[in-house]
Amino acid sequence: MGTLDVNSSVTYDQVNNFNNLTNVCTTLKNMYPYGPFFLYNPLNYTFPLLLSQLSLSTGAILLTYLLLKPLRQSILVVQVLGGLLLGPSVLGQSSLFMSSFFPLKGLLMLDIFSSMGFILYFFLIGVHTNPSVLKKINKISLLIGISTVLIPYAMNQAFSVLLPRILSMNPDETNILPVVGHAESLVALPTIANLLVELKIMKSEIGRVAMCSSAASSLFSFIISTIFDTINQDHDENQQVVPRLGSVIVFVTFIVYMVRPLILWLLKHRPVQASLNTNHFIIVVVLVLMTGFFGQAIGLHTHFGPLILGITIPAGPPIGPGLEEKLHMFTYWIFLPIFFLKNGLIINIFQIKPRSHMIVQLMAIVGALGKFIGAYFTSRRGCNMPIADAITLGLVMTNQGLLELGLFKMLRRKKSIDTDTFVSMYLSMLIVSGLAVPIIKRLYDPSRTYVVYKRRSVMDSKSKSQLRLLVCVPDEDIAHTTINILEAFNPRVDSQLAVCVLHLVEVVGHSSPILIPQNLVEKSSFHLGSSKDIFEAFRTFKLSNLQCVSVYPYSLLSPCTAMHDQVCTLALDKKSSLVIIPFHKRLHADGTVESYKKASLIMNKNVLDKVPCSVAILIHRGLFRSSLPVLESSCESRIGVIFLGGADDREALAIGARMADHPNITLTMTRLVADGNFTGNDPEERRMDNESLSEFRQAMTDNYRVTYIEEVIRDGRGTAAVICSMENSYEIILVGRNHDKQSPLMSGFDDCVDHAELGAIGEILASSHFKGNTTILVVQQRPIVVNEHECSRQDPGVPYSITDEEEMPIQGRSPP
Repeated sequence: MGTLDVNSSVTYDQVNNFNNLTNVCTTLKNMYPYGPFFLYNPLNYTFPLLLSQLSLSTGAILLTYLLLKPLRQSILVVQVLGGLLLGPSVLGQSSLFMSSFFPLKGLLMLDIFSSMGFILYFFLIGVHTNPSVLKKINKISLLIGISTVLIPYAMNQAFSVLLPRILSMNPDETNILPVVGHAESLVALPTIANLLVELKIMKSEIGRVAMCSSAASSLFSFIISTIFDTINQDHDENQQVVPRLGSVIVFVTFIVYMVRPLILWLLKHRPVQASLNTNHFIIVVVLVLMTGFFGQAIGLHTHFGPLILGITIPAGPPIGPGLEEKLHMFTYWIFLPIFFLKNGLIINIFQIKPRSHMIVQLMAIVGALGKFIGAYFTSRRGCNMPIADAITLGLVMTNQGLLELGLFKMLRRKKSIDTDTFVSMYLSMLIVSGLAVPIIKRLYDPSRTYVVYKRRSVMDSKSKSQLRLLVCVPDEDIAHTTINILEAFNPRVDSQLAVCVLHLVEVVGHSSPILIPQNLVEKSSFHLGSSKDIFEAFRTFKLSNLQCVSVYPYSLLSPCTAMHDQVCTLALDKKSSLVIIPFHKRLHADGTVESYKKASLIMNKNVLDKVPCSVAILIHRGLFRSSLPVLESSCESRIGVIFLGGADDREALAIGARMADHPNITLTMTRLVADGNFTGNDPEERRMDNESLSEFRQAMTDNYRVTYIEEVIRDGRGTAAVICSMENSYEIILVGRNHDKQSPLMSGFDDCVDHAELGAIGEILASSHFKGNTTILVVQQRPIVVNEHECSRQDPGVPYSITDEEEMPIQGRSPP
């Protein structure tokens, strides 16, 4: 037994050899320096030393992040390499650097800060994890989850028996193999959830399967771990299993039935759009620290309590996004770098024993391969998942993270493995994640979850059938204009409307999107701020069209970069034929611009690229209510359709044809023709244009409120002149987004398009030169992007299935 003076020059290699070291002596007066004028070195004092260590750790990880960004590496790999950069493996080779910035007296503060990062990290992972995933585990996900654990466990245990017979291994090496095989076979739900959030595929088909499967894997891993620990522990430790398990049950029960109701009570009667109150945030942080303390006090891991607390508290606003916004940056870029720095300081890759390292790496590779095989073949056999998706799922399930790293450290602390084995397992985690994540990003495009095998558009829907629409409404002003557009579709008993209303609420931070189903009741009971007025307006619209219109209201709280995911997912789930989204600028009748909404701009571009159906961008001219009546039938409204040719214009014409049946609407279809010839260089496009126009004229033969006009145009100037002549002539103008750029009608438009989401014609209609009270719909038809040979999803189950479309019920509410 002995003590060590912190001011002595001792390297970390020497520290690892001090088996009898019990005390590190320091003095409290060495906290703050007196300044350079007194010839004091600030690094000899605790607080300046801590500041330098924080700066170095965060800076090293930031540098590594910038260097590895082109390689599409995960944040885990970046953090691990950043920690190694400052350790004995790289910069730590300099004894001057180590003794100056990382002396022994700095270990205590580093340990405290890294533990704080560990606690907050697992709390945020818990906030991301939805406990309802346990209810969604079906036979297939249960089979995938069990296979992902059982196969690597069996393979590793077999190798732990065979390797000592093949290689001459000493007893210490032989005893380590089963422990390594067990640790490398486990799958943790928080780890998989964190990876899915980072990859932004939590809401995709792969994400849903991975979450359910990893939940099953975690439960099965817990069972195997309990059995393994019971077998390998001595008699005294086995006697502690029941009391420890009882402590876990009591602790979890306390959090679920005492702490969670307290948080819910604090948040009661608060609007979901409201930011997290400072007092509430402090209370939650105190609860996080308290659960960490009590978990440690009863012999559990420090992160266990905060993880359970994060899982049990509501993930929705205001608490979920608020906690994410306030804690994410500080946790990931201040506390966690210290955690990885502390690990990097004890790792020297130049002192690894090649033989033992290769053995541990082999066990780790076998474990990762077993997880991949279990997930791949089970998903292929169980639900006929496409090969690329099955490979992606297998790679996701092989991922390891901080939970596994904490397990490795615990095994080292309990002396189940030695330091060399810990270093090898640490590096194996780096290798597996470093290889898997870039392949996942390369293989899987999250937008593929929105792919459909049958085109969904207004043109392809039957005229005497239910039309399904999804409307995105950011505020009440847009809501009334959108309702007028819906009224123009002329809902009738034989041509019903099923409308999903999505109130968009931008949430600042890195939180996951939250979709909240609402209910249209006689007396509103919403605690949703501005959502109340929006849903009241749609409730009135529904009541004025009984038996003709069904409305399904939702609130979406999401960062602007993730809004499109929920929009596309809802359009896919509800089998919508058309999505109406607002233009990101608010225009007035005099041409001036009121506001610029970055969230709408980002969402619009992503929706246009990925949505599985047709899209209409609504350009609102700043009117609270347009002249088109909602409840009254005494006014006549004018609608214009501009037709140059192409799929988008055909879709706009189909929408106009639906609206032309309204008894109070007069429709004018203006066709622009270049030099007397039909526009478009593609013969197939010209044929489909002619067919659509013929069908339109035939359908409107007996409708005296419809006018057909042809304008012969020489070039783009003529096109712009015709469009500008429509100013103040219509209440609504419909036009396609994309047109043939080679057509003479589009000459000169390539260099003047500022808003790519509108197209050239839409840009003219949204410009300050086009004035008036006209509401504009810029339409895009979604093409079929999947070939028949790609449609390999034959299983009728969830999630890989193709189901026939069926009508939504008019009465009642669709399930969330």
